[in-house]
Amino acid sequence: MDSQATPTAAATDANTSVMCQLVSPEGDHLGAALYLPQNVGPPQLQEIVNHLLHNEDKVPYAFYIGDEELSVQLGTYMQQKNANVEVTLRIVYQPQALFRIRPVNRCSATIAGHQEAVLAVSFSPDGKCLASGSGDTTVRFWDLDTQTPLFTCKGHKNWVLCIAWSPDGKHLVSGSKTGELILWDPKTGQQLGSPLMGHRKWITAVSWEPAHLQAPCRRFVSASKDGDARIWDITTRKCVISLTGHTNSVTCVKWGGDGLIYTGSEDCLIKVWETTQGKLVKTLQGHGHWVNSLALSTEYVLRTGAYDHTGKTYSTAEEMKEAALARYKKMRGNAPERLVSGSDDFTMFLWEPTMSKQPKARMTGHQKLVNHVYFSPDGQWLASASFDKSVKLWNGITGKFVAAFRGHVADVYQISWSADSRLLLSGSKDSTLKVWDIRTHKLKQDLPGHADEVYAVDWSPDGEKVASGGKDRVLKLWMN
Repeated sequence: MDSQATPTAAATDANTSVMCQLVSPEGDHLGAALYLPQNVGPPQLQEIVNHLLHNEDKVPYAFYIGDEELSVQLGTYMQQKNANVEVTLRIVYQPQALFRIRPVNRCSATIAGHQEAVLAVSFSPDGKCLASGSGDTTVRFWDLDTQTPLFTCKGHKNWVLCIAWSPDGKHLVSGSKTGELILWDPKTGQQLGSPLMGHRKWITAVSWEPAHLQAPCRRFVSASKDGDARIWDITTRKCVISLTGHTNSVTCVKWGGDGLIYTGSEDCLIKVWETTQGKLVKTLQGHGHWVNSLALSTEYVLRTGAYDHTGKTYSTAEEMKEAALARYKKMRGNAPERLVSGSDDFTMFLWEPTMSKQPKARMTGHQKLVNHVYFSPDGQWLASASFDKSVKLWNGITGKFVAAFRGHVADVYQISWSADSRLLLSGSKDSTLKVWDIRTHKLKQDLPGHADEVYAVDWSPDGEKVASGGKDRVLKLWMN
């Protein structure tokens, strides 16, 4: 080929190529702007990004211009949008999970056992075991292979309001309406020691110290309607630190990956605590009404610790800690851990608490209270459930609104993500579960079957099962 390209050829070449700047989800430029031919589409962009990032193992990417996914060649996109060729096209690349979770589409088991409403359901970090808490005062463990009850754990005097697995899967803690906490051994269903007493009113939430900070898992934090949060040590079976400062019920608590604890309260404030002495680090203000829900961008890796979709097991606590740390570092990258809060004031705030006391974004659009907020496992998306019957999707990094999922005909109580961040599950007062497709922003699967309100839903970390419970007292397992 003639290396002496004519000036006219170069000029026409400029007309047929598009000036593009590749940008990371956090907003960092990937190299300089590039002239790309109009016939370049997502597959070619994927090659370019993998090359520029020196990825030895190829990673799949999705590409976004504005908030819209690029699914065609650049030339076609320019025509469709009637875009100006002179302006550099800003293309955001977003890493996708290497594995794919199939949407659940059928109820594989309806298991009776609880005598009252099921108030909480939660899969173990490895997805192999399931626990539930109920208004009948019991905690139950379920055998997922035979889809039958495994252990019924009696010990609480009142409704079991919340349950939480330790990230190493070795313990489950439950909190009741009376204010006591009980530790259970999932292998035997036995109560470990006497109840942990100290809270004067009911337990609203529990969160464990992440496995990459401490293995085996020893400490967890509980939040209560009495206005306090307490850190407990399961080896000494004592409350080691009391976090006092809120002037009203503490509604939610999260133990972050950097060792900070975040509490949200009916006093409209969010407080950030360090965990060696329980000192208050900062207070985040902005909400005009109760804070109902908090979520961390790293929550999924914190919940699952060392366990991922491959099902790898570990022989020592040290091995587990290392694996959990590697997963946490990989997920977090260089960006700070993000926090989102949802409130009775219909709004949400996105925070980077380690960086600033000011919110990064205020997210408005819900017409009624925001009941539950949850980041996708990869931290790229954020979903919110509201009593306005909708679920909304937001950009997890900027807080920008992306889409509204409408289909429920009553309050949406709880949401849960598939492990690959491609699907979102919601449970509602209207007795249905719904699975939403994050790419198309459409309903993927409607799951009727419960006879009454669905209070609790969870998608197992291995992606294969969904569990739901509610007012009709049965536990339902859904598969595909």
